[in-house]
Amino acid sequence: MYELMVLARGGVLLTVWALAAGWPRGRLAGRLRGDGWQRICRGAWAAPGKEVDWRLRARAVQLLRPELVCSHRTAAALHRIELLTEGRGEADTLHFAAPPGRGGRAADGRIRVYGTARLTDRDCSLRRGLRVTSPARTVGDLIRAAGSREAAVVVADSALSHRYVGGLRRVPLVRVEDLAAELAAPRCPGGPAARRWLPLAVPGSGSPAETVARLRMRDADLHPEVQPTLHTLSGRPLHPDFYFRDAGLVVEIEGFAYHGTREAHERDVRRFNELQNCAGVRRVLRFTAHEVFTHPDRMTSTVRSALAAMAAQAGVPH
Repeated sequence: MYELMVLARGGVLLTVWALAAGWPRGRLAGRLRGDGWQRICRGAWAAPGKEVDWRLRARAVQLLRPELVCSHRTAAALHRIELLTEGRGEADTLHFAAPPGRGGRAADGRIRVYGTARLTDRDCSLRRGLRVTSPARTVGDLIRAAGSREAAVVVADSALSHRYVGGLRRVPLVRVEDLAAELAAPRCPGGPAARRWLPLAVPGSGSPAETVARLRMRDADLHPEVQPTLHTLSGRPLHPDFYFRDAGLVVEIEGFAYHGTREAHERDVRRFNELQNCAGVRRVLRFTAHEVFTHPDRMTSTVRSALAAMAAQAGVPH
């Protein structure tokens, strides 16, 4: 019999490998527990001391079922595509795509398998040692399955833009034409709504909160420039989230990811002061991500009131 650690791959041991190597079924479970192995799911164990996170769980599932490909929310996490929300009960759920007719949910409720159209080589890629749907296919699947316009456009904006996700900067993952081609394919329900929502996506949007703010301002018939280039007194370029150029009003959305340290706070204050001194800027409004998500009408009302007040001060009919 081989030692169990020798049989493991990437810290994962399948029961069938141990049995094939000669371990008696009656002794195996006791030996694994006695040596500190951790049960990942039925038929798979993690090596002693190995962190059993969602990536290791996904690896174990793919070893058990090689036909499965990480998809939807799990693929988004691997590609570092941001989502609007995790959704109740979804944070620990792994998502996979499978051949048609093989979908469903595992008995433990933490694995969801989508029986989907055949995945071609173009639809799949390898990410951190896991088979995963490509960025375009991932975004397409998420937009088609989105329960709202906001959720769909947040996903598209994230994939189309440079972003800091998990403390790391990444480049855009797709182009608008890639997503248009993906959504043109007649695959599953949700396609017509997805094709209506795609034109609302804007490459360059900086965060999910900015996406929601832009959509809500659009609903309120407010149409600022997105991420325009302004210049400080020293000539350094700045890119505010939104700019109403005629009024000289800048709107900034303060996301969660950029705060929490003294350095971040100092950088934020310095940016605020520099924005107010950019040529053409008369006023800067700031809103938190929490306010955008929970009180968007209050945000748009504040912006509208500021525009009206600035127009009155300038003697311009609003």
